[in-house]
Amino acid sequence: MYRLDAKNETGGYSWLLISWSPDDSPIRQKMLYASTKATLKHEFGRGQIKEELHATTPEEVVLSGLMKQRSAAGTPAPLTPREEELSDLSAGLVSATCGSQLLGSVAIPLVEAAVRALQALKTDSQHNYVKLKIDIPAEQIVLDSSEMVPVAALGSKVPKDSARYHLFRFDYTHEGRPHQAIMFIYSMPGYSCPVKERMLYSASKGPFLETLEQKLSLKVDKKLEIESGEDLSYEYLYEELHPKTTLPRPRFEKPKGPPNRGAKRITKSQQ
Repeated sequence: MYRLDAKNETGGYSWLLISWSPDDSPIRQKMLYASTKATLKHEFGRGQIKEELHATTPEEVVLSGLMKQRSAAGTPAPLTPREEELSDLSAGLVSATCGSQLLGSVAIPLVEAAVRALQALKTDSQHNYVKLKIDIPAEQIVLDSSEMVPVAALGSKVPKDSARYHLFRFDYTHEGRPHQAIMFIYSMPGYSCPVKERMLYSASKGPFLETLEQKLSLKVDKKLEIESGEDLSYEYLYEELHPKTTLPRPRFEKPKGPPNRGAKRITKSQQ
């Protein structure tokens, strides 16, 4: 916090909030600082903070950096604390890009146990299901469980308060013939999950799927996103793979009336 010479409407000094986040900082630290920034501003007093300066290098924390920011065209509309938190988290994830990461996404490495379980998924008769979670402090995707799960029990494997990645080898019958499909299921239980966890799972999903298909040669036949496991069933998975096609109904044509047989005859009523 840097005190400015200008005073606010209450007669107190205005302040400049400087947020410092080097590009080479660990992702966990970036997310932690970004997620607590709105709380800091609220506790300090939002009316006391006149300006903000975000920097990633020491050279930016100078007067010229502040002046450059002031002269930047366009001022964003005021955000709620919730919107600020989401915006800061997103910016922190994007700024963490490197050679193994994509813009707006985060490539988190897989631990060896997770790699082995995924590689064996297509052929291993001992398990048809792999559940993975992100170890946020260690910044790794780790193996949560690998086991043989009947499709009827698949929904019970979805946590109600945290996100997960699931891979399921689905055995089913289509048109009288047996088939197999690898299903990727991304479960995210809505707002019962912390913001930074939601952001990290969402940003890591794309690079994770690329790793599966390009590095582990594990072709994913269907990608699903769910909030809970309640709807997971044989019928649900089957219809996702083979959606029902609705045939157009034939138009009902009104039958034609009898052909015109000439003018109607007028019959005089007898008095």
